[in-house]
Amino acid sequence: MADLVELSAADTAAAIAAGETSAVDVAQAHLDRIADVDSQLRAFLHVDVDGALSAAKSVDDRRGTGEELGPLAGVPLAMKDVVVTKGLPTTSGSKILQGWIPPYDATVTRRILDAGLVMLGKTNMDEFAMGSSTENSAYHPTHNPWDLSRVPGGSSGGSAAAVAGFEAPLSIGTDTGGSIRQPAAVTGIVGHKPTYGAVSRYGLIAFSSSLDQAGPFGRTVLDTALLHQVMAGHDPMDSTSIPQPGPDVVAAARSGARGNLAGLRIGVVRELDGADGGYQQGVLDSFHEAVRTLESLGAEVVEISCPHFGYALAAYYLIAPSECSSNLARFDAVRYGLRVGDNGSHSLEDVMSLTREQGFGLEVKRRIMIGTYALSSGYYDAYYGQAQKVRTLIAGDFAAAFKQVDVLVSPTSPFVAFGLGERVDDPMAMYVNDLCTLPASLAGTPAISVPCGLSDETGSALPVGLQVMAPAMSDDRCYRVGAAFEAAYNAANGPILARIPTLARNVGAGPDGATR
Repeated sequence: MADLVELSAADTAAAIAAGETSAVDVAQAHLDRIADVDSQLRAFLHVDVDGALSAAKSVDDRRGTGEELGPLAGVPLAMKDVVVTKGLPTTSGSKILQGWIPPYDATVTRRILDAGLVMLGKTNMDEFAMGSSTENSAYHPTHNPWDLSRVPGGSSGGSAAAVAGFEAPLSIGTDTGGSIRQPAAVTGIVGHKPTYGAVSRYGLIAFSSSLDQAGPFGRTVLDTALLHQVMAGHDPMDSTSIPQPGPDVVAAARSGARGNLAGLRIGVVRELDGADGGYQQGVLDSFHEAVRTLESLGAEVVEISCPHFGYALAAYYLIAPSECSSNLARFDAVRYGLRVGDNGSHSLEDVMSLTREQGFGLEVKRRIMIGTYALSSGYYDAYYGQAQKVRTLIAGDFAAAFKQVDVLVSPTSPFVAFGLGERVDDPMAMYVNDLCTLPASLAGTPAISVPCGLSDETGSALPVGLQVMAPAMSDDRCYRVGAAFEAAYNAANGPILARIPTLARNVGAGPDGATR
């Protein structure tokens, strides 16, 4: 059997079910891997060694009694630290929640535990999910397993790096404007943003309530679909949860892996194809080759114009900060979390101010100020109101496009992973990483990122992602097309992660063999 940490989630589950290994052995192998490499990857904020081994033993014991378990029982998983976990620290990457131990589980947490998955710990993230590089974490940046000098994307960079670095076969992230898809693209793994409302938001620490959506990461499309199936479903605790069953994404992934896309119409979004410049040529080359591959599988490929997609960046950076301005007002130093200046010499207002000054990071403060201004008297209609109108136009572009085609495709990100520290002082340079992912977020439609090649124009070969977008509640189309492309690409080139530099297996060595 291959090294336990290199198996896919599906193969891991099958090996445990067949008695070829145990859930405890699998958990221990991943915990050992984390102990060996996470001092350099820094994907985790908290590793729950005792909890993981206890959960794994429970799976083995239950299986020993003949109990029928779920398809992912015993498989390890890493959880983004924005998802509430009872009895474990949940900080959302912020000092203002440092040391907070929630008294309840998020619905997503409860579903993965009930399904028998083994939670290894909580992963690093940009503070309150605000960022594209995981450099905005209040604790430390996470490093990209492909090159430790580069970012793993954000805001779910810890979850992505854990999967790409063989610390966990599966992880959960959240996607507000691209925070699952962009990290998946730049680390060479699969990440899916479900239809808004298809996965419960109960117990997700809110950034932007009309945009936040939890979703799965995996090293294959099938693995990602298997985790999606566990997470999804109606939840009466979430008022935005869709009260109907979602499509069978696992069946779609298995069907797609057979490689036949005959009869499917695929639209290449003109506005996301780099025509206006600013995209790296290696990204465009890999994307165009991916489109040719889809065509070779029998799909009909046409160009589609979505004229309002170009306004998504401006609209998002008014809507999301406005909602964060409201949501983060709950961190008031009274009910939970950090409290500064509570020595009897300060008023309650002073304590709130001092706590927020020390507890929130620079990017969070920036977005709170933008959002508060956009919602203020005299500016609401000019900024927030106009942005919501643009959002409606973008949703209209999707509706018109899906009358002509079954799915839309684009690069996931205009860039491969950039260097740590390269963009931290330039917010606009950071924000444009989300150019391709923002339209689907604003419209609430599902989208997946699948590895589609490597670009070496930066001096080292780095992953590129193909984004597949589908109509609301048609997540199965994303998985079908993604799996078909993955099978064709792997048949021709081998899996992307098989070509990761030695640092993924021996993290101390970089692609040039030098210790970093």
